[in-house]
Amino acid sequence: MFKSLAQLATAHRNGDNAGITSVCSAHPLVIRAALRRGKKHGQIVLIEATCNQVNQYGGYTGMTPVDFVVFVEAIAREEGFDRNNLIFGGDHLGPNPWRKLPAEEAMAKAEAMVIDYIQAGFTKIHLDASMGCAGEPPALDDEVTAQRAARLAKVAEHAAAASGFALPNYIIGTEVPVPGGADHELTEVTPTSPDAARHTIAVHRARFASEGLQAAFDRVIGIVVQPGVEFGNENVVEYRPDQAVALTKLLAHEPQFVFEAHSTDYQTVQSLSALVRDGFPILKVGPGLTFALREALYGLDLIASELDKAYGERPLARAMERLMLEKPGHWASHYHGADDALHVQRHYSYSDRIRYYWTEPEAMQAVNALMAALAGRDIPETLLRQFLPDLAVHPADRSNPEAILIAAVDRVLADYSAACGW
Repeated sequence: MFKSLAQLATAHRNGDNAGITSVCSAHPLVIRAALRRGKKHGQIVLIEATCNQVNQYGGYTGMTPVDFVVFVEAIAREEGFDRNNLIFGGDHLGPNPWRKLPAEEAMAKAEAMVIDYIQAGFTKIHLDASMGCAGEPPALDDEVTAQRAARLAKVAEHAAAASGFALPNYIIGTEVPVPGGADHELTEVTPTSPDAARHTIAVHRARFASEGLQAAFDRVIGIVVQPGVEFGNENVVEYRPDQAVALTKLLAHEPQFVFEAHSTDYQTVQSLSALVRDGFPILKVGPGLTFALREALYGLDLIASELDKAYGERPLARAMERLMLEKPGHWASHYHGADDALHVQRHYSYSDRIRYYWTEPEAMQAVNALMAALAGRDIPETLLRQFLPDLAVHPADRSNPEAILIAAVDRVLADYSAACGW
């Protein structure tokens, strides 16, 4: 078992095939499942928050960085998970939430956000200043991106030194799949070219050195590249090692680094294992976990409808449909087609944009009603076979709906654990 992300590059060079799952979710049951699995196997757990999800203004979760840490640590205490084995990561930290503002104003807000992340105890920081702000191109070149990344690293270093927290490890690079998945069918995704990755590293190395940040650059452990994986609303592009050979060979010439793979959701365990083997030991997953959670919730919704006529006909699914129609902001620009197609996408898309709604009061009320309807009630094996056929539920958990939900999430996490060598 490794205790530090900085050990990943050495492990890859030694052929150890050791990796770590980056759990990118703020759902309490997802976090609980990850911590429970980590405790069972004595492994470190990496929980990440994004700049849009958590920032100094609350993000779409309503949580600041310190709120998020307090939230996760509370679950860790309930699970008896050792805080020393918990790593907090900040993803895409940069001006993205404020990119409609002039660059200087957006960067000032990004600096404040990074300081808050550091002071809250986040020790893995993805520096992402690649997006253009008001009046700039949508995507910036490596030189400007590196200059702004160094600026953010400088405030992070100062904040860490002042707060007494461990100096952070950094991730650079931004060639990633569309956040949350593509909104159209994909057949193939081209991996990052080795020349592009090499240039990104060189430009960042030079900029950090010119800013007196060599010590910080020494703690850059990984670079985000596109390995050739993606998912759309209805399909998944699997990792093809043969197409990424040229890219993965780069690591032999840059022994400081590993690759970080984004949007690995829905990859098979074989593909995840190949990613780790090929130098992508940091596997980020988010929608795939909440998709599994939604599958289980909807399965239990159907089960409760069969068991208890007073419960109603799929009230949870109906409540979520009403909620998403009333508040379409999280899905309207991502889903396309006629009404029937939109209905299917709202509930069953791999992009899983329904995940943004589970903290709404109406959704929480509907989930609580479902939990109450099934709590203490032994679910017949035949109903589990009918509505949750792929989920192995321990007989002792048939009357515990929360345990069933956690088992659904853990089924996905198990594939990541296997790929990461534990």
